[in-house]
Amino acid sequence: MAAQKINEALEHIAKAEKYLKTGFLKWKPDYDSAATEYGKAAVAFKNAKQFEQAREACLREAESHENNKAAYEQAGMMLKEMQRLPEAVQLIEKASMMYLENGTPDTAAISLDRAGKLIENVNPDKAIQLYQQTAAVFENEERLRQAVEMLGKASRLLVRGRRLDEAALSLQKEKNIYKEIENYPTCYKKTIAQVLVHLHRNDYVAAERCVRESYSIPGFNGSEDCAALEQLLEGYDQQDQDQVSDVCNSPLFKYMDNDYAKLGLTLAVPGGGIKKKSPVTPQDKVGGPASAASHGNGEDDEYSGGLC
Repeated sequence: MAAQKINEALEHIAKAEKYLKTGFLKWKPDYDSAATEYGKAAVAFKNAKQFEQAREACLREAESHENNKAAYEQAGMMLKEMQRLPEAVQLIEKASMMYLENGTPDTAAISLDRAGKLIENVNPDKAIQLYQQTAAVFENEERLRQAVEMLGKASRLLVRGRRLDEAALSLQKEKNIYKEIENYPTCYKKTIAQVLVHLHRNDYVAAERCVRESYSIPGFNGSEDCAALEQLLEGYDQQDQDQVSDVCNSPLFKYMDNDYAKLGLTLAVPGGGIKKKSPVTPQDKVGGPASAASHGNGEDDEYSGGLC
């Protein structure tokens, strides 16, 4: 079966080369017919699992018919099969630029998104760039729901890569778009993500400002998200690790996107997170039995090094 497909592909290659030849009675190559034959050859090579030859045929198809954007994308997918992901992404990017130049931005955006998915686990920084490009294409077409979905992918990768300053800006852009399309509950979630990012940046002022500015979002003031954030900021400001941990371990925080949930679970307050002590009673002051028992049980020592 494979040998038969290879022979079939070679026949198409031979026909393509014949179309490209010129002579006394044929002054110009027939690029369109050659491109068709190279395309058929690529399919046959792919069916025979000869991915390198399939890629070459796709590229020759694209070269024969410069406007054939899909050929570059197909060549990129052949490289993906061969696990040559950076080269695959390069070709898919080229195809997307051609789609844009030829007035098909939706197809360009889909190609860029596909390239981002291919490279995400190998080169997250490149994937971030591709998702941001995709968002820009969708936003330019006023397709805000698709744009904000791509921004969300970029924001999560920025957090994962600890590029927190950029993540804060990306989240703000997401939040602005969700506000514009009146998806207010998602704005609340983005505010939580923003606050966690700012606190990991050790910027309490920015975190507090995020919450304060969100009071203008319909329904935020009085929501469980708002109450939790106020409690979180209070605990952080007072260096109460217990209060911060309680908030960050609540279902509201734990069931966020995994990258933001991790920010919550790893959030430590400044100063070592000293546990608040109970008020001292007169009996404790005179070294009564309760005080002695407390020292005997070592309760003070349990938190002496903080909860970090």
